[in-house]
Amino acid sequence: MLKQPADVSHSGVQTGSETARRLPRKFLLAHVHRDALLFIGALTILRFVTAAFLPLSFDECYFWLWSKNLAISYYDHPPLIALAIKFGTLLFGDTQFGVRFVSCGLSVAASWAVWRAAAILLASELKGAWACCLFNATLMVASQSMTAIPDALVLPASAFLLLVVAKLEASGDRRWWLGVGCALGFAFLAKYTAIFLAAGVVVWLVFAEQGRAWLKSPWPLAALIIVLICFAPNLVWNANHDWISFKFQFGRVVVGRPTFQFLIEFVGAQIALASPFVLFLAVVTLLGETARWPKTAPAAISACLVWPAFLYFAFHAIHSRVQGNWPSFVYPALVILAASGRSSAVPSKRSAAVAFSRLLALPAASLILLVVYAQAATGFLPLGYRDPLARMTAIGIAPVAKGISSLAMRDHAYAIMTSNYVLTCWLAFYINPRRPVIDITEDYRWLAAPRADKSVLSGPLLYVTQHPATESSAVKGHFSSIKFETVLTRYRNGISLDKFYVYVLSGFHGGPVGRIPTASAS
Repeated sequence: MLKQPADVSHSGVQTGSETARRLPRKFLLAHVHRDALLFIGALTILRFVTAAFLPLSFDECYFWLWSKNLAISYYDHPPLIALAIKFGTLLFGDTQFGVRFVSCGLSVAASWAVWRAAAILLASELKGAWACCLFNATLMVASQSMTAIPDALVLPASAFLLLVVAKLEASGDRRWWLGVGCALGFAFLAKYTAIFLAAGVVVWLVFAEQGRAWLKSPWPLAALIIVLICFAPNLVWNANHDWISFKFQFGRVVVGRPTFQFLIEFVGAQIALASPFVLFLAVVTLLGETARWPKTAPAAISACLVWPAFLYFAFHAIHSRVQGNWPSFVYPALVILAASGRSSAVPSKRSAAVAFSRLLALPAASLILLVVYAQAATGFLPLGYRDPLARMTAIGIAPVAKGISSLAMRDHAYAIMTSNYVLTCWLAFYINPRRPVIDITEDYRWLAAPRADKSVLSGPLLYVTQHPATESSAVKGHFSSIKFETVLTRYRNGISLDKFYVYVLSGFHGGPVGRIPTASAS
C-alpha cells in the first residue's frame, strides 16, 4: 500500500495532506480529458470517413466549380470557400474528400478553440472538455463542418474569435485585439453572416463590463482596420459588378407577409440541429448571462455573439423561410453557454429541468447524430425525396451521370447543356470522363468562367433538364432541332428521387450564349 508523502515545511511545497486532497481532482481531470479526447476523436474520424464517401451536395459542387475559375469574389459569397476547395483538391484531386478536406481539418482546429475558450471563460477545464464534446455532438456542427460550404469556414472563425476574446479578458493584453481582427477578417472572407459576429463584438463592447473597458482604447479600431483589409477585395469586386452580391444577399432581408409558419420551422430545425437539451441549457444560460449585464459575467462574450443573430433570424423567420444552417456560426458560443451551467435569471423551480438536461444533453445529441449518420450511410428510413440528405446530396446521381456520358459519346456530343445551376454542378462533377457543362440561364453565377463560343455550341449537344415543361424554353430560341432522347431516374434503395430528361440539340443560331464553369478533364 502506498504511503502518504511526508509533510514538507518552510519550502513552499505542498504538504502531504494538501497533496492527498488534490490528487483525486487531478485523477478526475485526467480521466475526463482522456474520455473527452476519445469521444471527440471518434466523432472526428467518423466525420472524415463520411466526408470521403457521402456524395457532394449541389452547393459543394457549385463551390468546387468556383475553384476552377478563381476570383476575388463571387455572386453568392466571398472567395474563401473557393480557395479552400482549391487547396484540398490540389492535395487529394477532384474527389469528394479533396473538396471537403479543408473543412474537415478546420473542424479539428475549431474543436480545440472551443475547448480552450470555454476553459478560460468558465474557469474550468471540466467545462471546457464538456463544451467541446457538446460542440462535436451537435448535428449542426457535424453536418456543416464536414461539408465544403462557407459555413464550415465561419464556424472555426467564430470559435477562434471566442478564444481570442477570452484571452483578452483573462490577460488584458491589448495585442489580442489583433487576433479579434484576424478572426473576424477570416469570417468576412467566408460569408456575409460574419456581420453578426462583428455585431456581437460591438454588443460586448457596449453592454458587457469586460468589453466597456476598451471603449476608449484605439485597439478595437485596429481590429476594424484588419477586417476592412480582409474584406476590401470583395468590395472591389462588387463595385465592378454593380454590387450584385449585396443586392442578392441583403435584398431578401424582409420578404413576404408576416407568418409564424417559418418561425416554427426555424425553431424546430434548431431543436434538431442543437438537440433539445443542449438548446435548453444554452437558452437558460443566455438569459442568466444577459441579466447580469453590465456586471461581469463569465460567458458574456458568448451571449453577446448569440443575440444579434438570434434577433435577426427570428425577425426574418416571421417573414420568410430561414435555412436551418444559417445560424451555424453561433454554435461555438451556444455550446459554451450550455456548458456554463449559469441560470441566475430563471426561477429556482427550473433547477430540476436544468439538472435533467445536463444529464441527457450529450447522450441525446449523440443519438440524433448517430441516427443521421446511419441514414446517410444506408438510407434505412425509406423517406424518398422527403429525406433532406437524398434531396440535397448527389446520392444516386452516379448511374445517371454514367448514362448521360454514354449518350454523349454515342451522339458525339462534346458538351452538356443545362438550364439550372443545381444540375450544372452535379453533372460537372460526376460525369466521367468530364466534359464541358454549359449553363444557359444563370450567367451571373459564373462571372469568372468563359462564355461558350460558337465552336462549342455549333456541334451536337446534350440538353439535360428535370423540368422540361418550364425550362426547355431557354434553349428553343437558340437551336433549330431539339430531339428527345430518354429519361434517366435517380434512385435510392429502389425509391425514385428525380427524373432527368435528355435531349439532343443541334442547329445553333445567334450569338454566344451561356458560360462553361468547368473545362473537360485534364
